Amino acid sequence: MENPNRDAPIGVFDSGMGGISVLKELYEIMPQEDYIYFGDSKNAPYGTRPLEEIRSLTIANVQFLLSQGAKGIVVACNTATAAAVRILREMYPKLPLVGIEPAIKPAALQPGHPVILVMATPMTIQGDKYKTLMMNYELKADIIGLPCPGLMEFVETGNTEGADLKVFLEKLLAPYLREIDSIVLGCTHYPFVRRLIQEIAGERVRIFDGGNGTAREMRRRLDAAGLLSARKEYGTVTFENSLATEEEIELSRTLFQKNLS
Repeated sequence: MENPNRDAPIGVFDSGMGGISVLKELYEIMPQEDYIYFGDSKNAPYGTRPLEEIRSLTIANVQFLLSQGAKGIVVACNTATAAAVRILREMYPKLPLVGIEPAIKPAALQPGHPVILVMATPMTIQGDKYKTLMMNYELKADIIGLPCPGLMEFVETGNTEGADLKVFLEKLLAPYLREIDSIVLGCTHYPFVRRLIQEIAGERVRIFDGGNGTAREMRRRLDAAGLLSARKEYGTVTFENSLATEEEIELSRTLFQKNLS
């Protein structure tokens, strides 16, 4: 039987602008779907906030997207995923709901014994989800966690290529460049500065992020629930932001159009 809700939008949530990198992957894989993106820029960054506060903000913002009729939810924020996705799945057991985690698995499963630098927020590095991933793959790779306080703020202001950002990244990465052969972007904001990271690290360093895997998992869950849209035309993308300014919405649109490769 045809599901009457299959043309409802997919809700995508992040602590700010970073999850737009995941939204781009979702739109690439499921262009026929409608999307509502909510960025909580008013409370960004989440990665330096207490766990309970992150959890409360995440639950409230997911509930907002559900109130807008979302048929499924993507928590496109590593910090929010670690803090709240397990609880959200208990709250909404039938809801197609996908989080994101650092792409340590594909990086660690490269041939040989790779040395991987995981760039993430302090809260992600401290979280149980990250520690579990580390334990699962510590025999296959050397994994170095690098907290990056301050990096997401560049993206939040639309600065993805500036000279000051380059200096910031060079200082951050300099102690590790001789030993690493891979970098995992463990925050959804970081793909927006991927090209600059690649330039600093050099072409021999492979860069991984979890956006594509998250998008594919969302498609799988929607398909299993009979909620994939059967439309042939392109869907719509609606941007919402807790700051509720035209500047934030315009920046969201600009980042959505940005080429990340």
